[in-house]
Amino acid sequence: MTRLAAAATRHPRLADSLLELSDLAREVAGSCGADVNAYADCALETLSRGGKLLFCGNGGSAADAQHLAAEYVVRMSRDRRALPAVALTTDTSVLTACANDRGYEEVFARQMEALGRPGDLLVLHSTSGESPNLIRAARAAAASGVRTVGVLAGGGGSLRTLVDIAVILPTRSVSRAQEVQLAIGHIVCRHVEETLFGGGTQPREGADT
Repeated sequence: MTRLAAAATRHPRLADSLLELSDLAREVAGSCGADVNAYADCALETLSRGGKLLFCGNGGSAADAQHLAAEYVVRMSRDRRALPAVALTTDTSVLTACANDRGYEEVFARQMEALGRPGDLLVLHSTSGESPNLIRAARAAAASGVRTVGVLAGGGGSLRTLVDIAVILPTRSVSRAQEVQLAIGHIVCRHVEETLFGGGTQPREGADT
C-alpha cells in the first residue's frame, strides 16, 4: 500500500471532502450551467466593448476578487494583452477611510460611484447574499448603469434579486461554495481569453505561477 493510500485509509474524511466537492461541481454544472454561460457572455461582451470588470467580496471572497482580477490583468492560460479588471478589495487607504468616515457598508458602493461606468460589469462573490456592503454595491452599480453578476450560495439571499445575473450554488457550506465560486471565475476567464485571443494553452498558467 502506498503512503498516500495508507493516509486515505487512516483519514477517510479527507477523501470524502474531495468527493463532496466533486459532487457539488457536478450538480452546479447541471443546475447552474445556463447562468454560468450568461455570466461568461456578459464578461466577454463587457471587455469586447471596452468596459472593465470589477470584483468584490468579503473574507475569502475578497481574496477571490483580487485573484480573479489578476487573471484578467496578467494572464490565465496564454500570453496576450492585459484586460481591464479591478478588485475593489485591495486599496487599504480607500477601504479604511471609507469604513471610518462613512461606515463599512459603503466601502464598495463608494468605489462604484467613483469607478463604475456604463458598460462595466461588477461581479459580487458572496456565500450568503446578505452582506450589507455587497447589497449597497449592487445598488450603486445599478445607479451607475453597471451590470451585475452575483456568484452566490445559500439560496442567494437579498442579492439574488438585486443583480442582473445570479449564479446560485446549491450549498450552504461556505468552504465548498468558495471553492466552486473560484472555479467558475476561472472557467469564465478562460472562456473570455480563448474567445478573444484564440484557443490553446501555453506551459505556464495563471497569474501567480
